[in-house]
Formats: sequence, C-alpha cells, structure tokens
Amino acid sequence: MALMSFTMDYVIEKCQEAKIWLFEELSFSLALQFVAWVTYSLMFILFATGFTHLVSPQAIGSGIPEMKTILRGVVLKEYLTFRTLVAKIVGLCSSLGSTLPLGKEGPFVHIASIVATLLGKLVGSFRGIYENESRRSEMLAAACAVGVACTFAAPIGGVLFSIEVTATFFAVRNYWRGFFSAVCGALIFRLLAFWFKDEETITALFKTTLRTEVPFDALELIIFAGIGVACGLGGSLFILLHRKIILFTRRHKRMSAFLQKNRFIYPGIIAILISTLTFPPGLGQYFAGQLTARRAINELFSNITWTTGQADDLEEEAILRHWNPPATNIYVTLLLYVIMTFWMGALSNTLPIPAGVFVPVFCCGAAFGRLVGESMSTWFPEGIRSGDVVRKIVPGGYAVVGAAALSGSVTRTISTSVIVFELTGQISHVLPAVVAVLIANAVAHFLQPSFYDSIIRLKRLPYLPDLINTKQDAWTVFVEDIMIKDISYITFVSTYYDLQELLTNSSFKSYPLVDTPESMILLGSIQRFELERLLWLHLSSNQTLLNDRKPSSHTLSPPPSPGRFRKTSSPSIVRKNSSPKLPQPIPRFVVTKVDETGTEFDGNLDEQDTIPAEPERKEMKQKLHHSLVSPPHFKRLPPGLRPSSFKRKRNVSFLKSLNLKDDTDYHYDTLQLPLRSILKKTNSESPFLSRRASTGDLRMDGDLFYRDLAAKQRKESIVEDVPFVFKKTSMPESLSKLFKVDKDKERSLLNEQINWEGCQIDPAPFQLVEKTSLHKVHSLFSLLGLSHAFVTNIGKLVGVVGLKELRNSIQGQIDAQAKYKASGRHDADSSEEDNDDPAQLEVVRENGHRETFTLVKREIAEETV
Repeated sequence: MALMSFTMDYVIEKCQEAKIWLFEELSFSLALQFVAWVTYSLMFILFATGFTHLVSPQAIGSGIPEMKTILRGVVLKEYLTFRTLVAKIVGLCSSLGSTLPLGKEGPFVHIASIVATLLGKLVGSFRGIYENESRRSEMLAAACAVGVACTFAAPIGGVLFSIEVTATFFAVRNYWRGFFSAVCGALIFRLLAFWFKDEETITALFKTTLRTEVPFDALELIIFAGIGVACGLGGSLFILLHRKIILFTRRHKRMSAFLQKNRFIYPGIIAILISTLTFPPGLGQYFAGQLTARRAINELFSNITWTTGQADDLEEEAILRHWNPPATNIYVTLLLYVIMTFWMGALSNTLPIPAGVFVPVFCCGAAFGRLVGESMSTWFPEGIRSGDVVRKIVPGGYAVVGAAALSGSVTRTISTSVIVFELTGQISHVLPAVVAVLIANAVAHFLQPSFYDSIIRLKRLPYLPDLINTKQDAWTVFVEDIMIKDISYITFVSTYYDLQELLTNSSFKSYPLVDTPESMILLGSIQRFELERLLWLHLSSNQTLLNDRKPSSHTLSPPPSPGRFRKTSSPSIVRKNSSPKLPQPIPRFVVTKVDETGTEFDGNLDEQDTIPAEPERKEMKQKLHHSLVSPPHFKRLPPGLRPSSFKRKRNVSFLKSLNLKDDTDYHYDTLQLPLRSILKKTNSESPFLSRRASTGDLRMDGDLFYRDLAAKQRKESIVEDVPFVFKKTSMPESLSKLFKVDKDKERSLLNEQINWEGCQIDPAPFQLVEKTSLHKVHSLFSLLGLSHAFVTNIGKLVGVVGLKELRNSIQGQIDAQAKYKASGRHDADSSEEDNDDPAQLEVVRENGHRETFTLVKREIAEETV
C-alpha cells in the first residue's frame, strides 16, 4: 500500500505540474492559456468519469460509507473486486490530476480494503481469515487504518480515524493489528520519499517550524474555542450544501433522466465552471487559484506573519506574492479562498468519479484559521501581554487548529487533531486543536449527521442508524412487532424432496432447523451450501451405474469438495508398479492417455489392454451428449442445485474406461465427522471442511482440477510435441444407463428422509425472545455485528428479524420523532429531504391498542437471512 500510495502521489504531482507548465509555456497568448487551463481539467475529469463508469461504477465516490456498511456485516456486491480496484486507482489519479478541489484519503481507504481482500484470497495462509466473517472484518478494519496512514504518513491518527469512521463498537484485540500495519505502511511511505525524492531525512509530510517555546497564551484559548464553534457551523453547512446539490438533481426528474443518459454533461459543466473561476489571470488571482492543495497547505502553515509584508528569502517572497496580490490584500484573498474552496469542494464531490472530501475541507479550515491568526496579529501587533510577558501571535498555529476543527466537524471525528500533529510534526498546539475539534464536533452533532452518514442516507445503503431518543418508543416497540413471521425453514424429519423445493423456491444464505412442523422447536441453523451438498451427495451416490463395477486403484477423480487442492491430494496416475496408497473416494470417470497412433491405454498401461481407436465423428455426435464435467445424473436437478464444479460448457467428453466401486463402499469421510458449529474457524487443509461461501467456489476448484489434470498428463506423456487432448469416444454402455433412470426411481430417492450425519449445523444460532425491546435489539445487533436473529417463544421458532426490518423500524421511529418536532413549523422541504418515500407501519398490540410509525422504504440489494 505504501508503494501504491507513493506511486499515485508521484503520478498526481506530475499531472498537476504539467498543467502549470503548460500554462506558463503559453504565456505569449492569454486566450491559449485559458483554453489550455480549462481543457486540461476537462479532459481529466471526463476520462475519470468514463473510465469509472465502464470498468466499475462502484468505484465512484469516497468509499468510506461503503466500507462502513461492509464492516457492519452487509455484503455489497462488486465493491471489493479487482475491477473496482483498477477503476479506483486510475479514476483517482485522473480526478486529482485535474487540480479540482478533491481529496485522496477516502478513496485510498477503499483501495486498501480491496487490496487486503484480494491478498487474503490469494495467499493460502490467510484463507482461514476469510472463512470466518468476523476475522474478515478485522482484516478490513486494519486495512482502513493502513489507507489513512499511507495517505498522510500518520499511523496513530490513521488507526484512530479508521475506528471512528467505520466502527460503532471496536474490539480492542484488533488495536495492535491496526497499529502494526499502519506503522509499517507509514514508514515505507516516508522511506520511499527519502530514497526517491531526495528528502534529507524521514520528516512529516507538511513540515512546519512553528515556535515551540511559548506557542500560545492562555487567553488565546478563547479564540481557539471560537474557531471550533465557527468550524462546527461551517462543517454542518458544508454537509447541508452537498446534500442539497444532490437532492436538487434528483427532484427534477427530467433533468435527472437527461443527466443519466448523458453522463458526461454534468461533469463537463462542473469542470469548466471551476476551471474558469480558478484561471490565474482572471478571478483565480484573487484567491490563489493557481496553487494545488499540497502547496496551499504548506504555505498556510508557514511560520511567517503575512500582514507585515516582510520576507527573509525567495520562498517567503513567493508566498506573499500568492496571497497578497496588488489589487487586493491578504484578508480578502483568504476570505475568497475559504468561500470558493468551500462551495467548489462540495460541488466537486457530487461528480461521479473517485474523490474524497478530507483535503478540500482541510484546506478550507486552514485558510479560515490563517485568516483569524492574521487578524489577531493585526489587532495585537506587539502580541498578547500576560503580566510582564508579551507573547507574539503565531498565525500558522491558528491555521493548524482551523484545519483540524473543520475537517473534524465534517467527518465527525476527534482523530483529525492527531492527524494534524503527525502531518505537521508539531505538538505545540495539541491542546488548542483538541479543544477546537471537540467544540466543532459538538456543534455539528446537533445540526447535521457526519458527511459519511449523509452519503449513506443519500445512497440508501443498508446501514443501521443510531437511536436518537431512548426514552420513548425504543422501549415500547418489541421484536415481535417488526419480525417476519412467514419464514422458510427445514425440519429434522424432512425429505430430500422438501429440501429440493426449499432450495428452489428461496435464496437465503442460511435456514433454521426445527424438529417437526408441529412443535417448531429450534434446533439450529444450516447454511445453504450445506443443504445443497446434502442433496448433491444423496442423488449422486444412489445411481444404478455404481453397481456391478470393480474398484480400481489407479484413477483420476474430480474433487469431492470445494476445498483448495493440495499437493498431497492432487490427482495423479498410479502406474502398475507404484506403491499402494490409502483408499480414496471412488471416482466417476477416468482419463486415459493418447499415443501417436490414436489408441488409448488404461490406467495399468498394459499393452494387451488397449482400446480401439477413436470412432467416427458422426457416430460420436449421435452418442455423446454430455461432457466430462457435466454428469448426466444431474440433468433433472434445478439449475440452482447443480454442482457448480461441473460445467456444461466444456468440449471434453467421457472416456470409456470407468473404475467404479460398489454402492456399499461409495461414501465420503465427512459423513463420519461430528456435528460442528459453522461459526468456528475451519481447517483450511481439510478437503471437506474448507470454504463453503458459495457454489462459485466449486466452479473455481473444478477448473483448477482439470487444468492441473491436463498439465499432469502432458508432463507424463510418452509422446513428445503432441498436444494433450481429452479424446472423444462413444459413450460406454454402462454409462448410457444414467440417461434411462426411471422417474419413479428418482422420486423414491427424493422421498427418502434426510440423513443429517456429517452436516455442519450451528446448534446455537442467535435468538431473541418476543418481548425484547427495540433498544436492546439495536444494541445487540450493533455490538455483535449480527445480520439476523431468530425469534423464539419458549424454544419455539416464531419468526426472524434482520437488519432490514430493524433499520426500517428505527428509521420509522426517528422520522416519527422528527415529524412530531417539526409539526408546528410545517417544514415541507426538510420532510421531503429526510424521507423521500414515506410509508406507515401500524403496530397492533394484544390489547387492541394501535400505534403508527412512519417508515422509509429503502431500495437496497436483497439481504439474505
């Protein structure tokens, strides 16, 4: 991640320098300068928009709201894939290279999470982590810390920031993981700058030289507190402005439909508008429009007083030239910079490109603090007198405090004060910064949600909101009022036909197991993959083909489970004189080798056991209907129940040689294993207890098996320079019986009672009683990271409640309270803003009393129980 961050910073910096260089090279023509200045930003923004939309639209935006939702336990499709990683990296470099007021921190947190996910899937030693959802969340939490640390070289602030913006409850055991990874990332990030950027030593990213002996006077704490109040109001206004812009485009349906069909118009208009305003010879000269964010922050944190107009070297003279143009003064420049960066940052973050919000508000807060500091130095030119001691004003310290306060109020975090200390390398203003950040957060908390929570609401992500008031409805609404009573379940006495119908008509990830339909006593829960495996094994192990066949010790068998292949268990050809091996599960098919003459040999490689050459292609087409990876005895199964490791889209056919055991010996070792909780960490080396996340793993492992099979055969082939092929032959007579299985036979197999032996059952799924209050349910779901819970009454299953139901009920309570408070004001705009499609939930008590709550329908991806 450090290398990736350093490379991206280098590319972004070169793109921004190229824009300045092009502007300076065209100094002979003002018109060409304007065209180049605007066109450069326009091309980068349009490229970022198109590339992100084509490769992965999930890469749009910050990424922190989505990570906050994922860490809560909700699965968002395509948000942690390689395509999203590519779109995020390329789109972020392009968007930041345009010099628009955009940030890197949020998108890079998303990038770090994707890299952690992909590395965990590639490295075999991390497979155990991704088999357990809890361990996976811990890994993603550490990745978020690395993302912040590699952006600002701030390991401590990165860990704290990742905790504040992504977690409601944080496990202390993950603390050292986040710190370790963040310190490593920040260290490598700065070492790369030391090695390749000619840095003198490992220093802070924005090194400052503020006075450390007496940095501020005690009376100045009042001014710092005032900065906190102003930044709290400004942060709330920034969030409100951003949300108003998005809702404005949504409410006008014609404009929204037009912009969706013409995706480049809106980004193009915004890019042209901002580039025109920041044109240096135009309006940009009055608010330092030619400066990039990095350079602006360095100058705002400088340890000189601009109002004096005295510069000791050329660098300070350049700073004064940027912020004190001839036509105006420092105060007007700083005020215009604050205003313009404020609204342009909010507007730029509405673009459909990868972008963050931290850097724009950080620059805006630093400029506001600098404005206050320069004003204080003007009002007190000799300094603040405290007794006989006179202490000079340090405007750079005010800039540091303002940057921490405004960024903290927007992101609703306290750790921004720590990030500022690590960014600047100054600890002298720690107390003023913390005071200002705390006050700013307190003020913003009463006015607006955080920027990331606002995006969650705008995108309608399935995130569980917080309870506002715990004294009223949170204790009077119970889980029985919001649970789903019509649920899908499997009984202990069910048949395979019932199991088939259940899996065909529903798509949940897990199902409750009860003893009988009459008693409905909850025995546990079973994952969907386990049920599919039960049905698969039952139908595949009861075929008439398996009779009257003799066992063979030299076979090639496809994998019996979706586990990862090991070298010790990989398929291989056993020659006639090989040493005996332990008994293995009986294979269904055997692949033989082909020599130069087109003849086949059996597994013993005996010269007398040769098989005739390949039959005519016409006859083969008539008899061959299935491939090696598509067993015919699955042809009557519904599409969702066919093993994914057996693809039909293969041009590989059966061979004649089959070595199959008798039915009595055809079994799997997993059927002898005890019942085991699915919540425990599984052994990655076990071929049957390996990952069972989805049937897609079967498909991947099946591909790997046959790829290794082809490589093995090609390696051991006695014929050189002859490509390995699976030879097509006519279908064996014994194998053709599979196509004539009587429907009654299949029906009789499905009518058998399910054999639960060897099935992984969670004997203690999370349960709630009917009278559990909404407040307790919210606390349990938030603390334990639950996605669903079964509702029982004296052990009897009566319903299930998931995140969707809990979220709707809590949102209904929040909206009802907001509507009650605003009933006297009749604020229609705020009502439409907070609740786009209201609905009513009527709760009927047992005593006949009715209560009504306002709910918000959330159009979200289907959540599985």
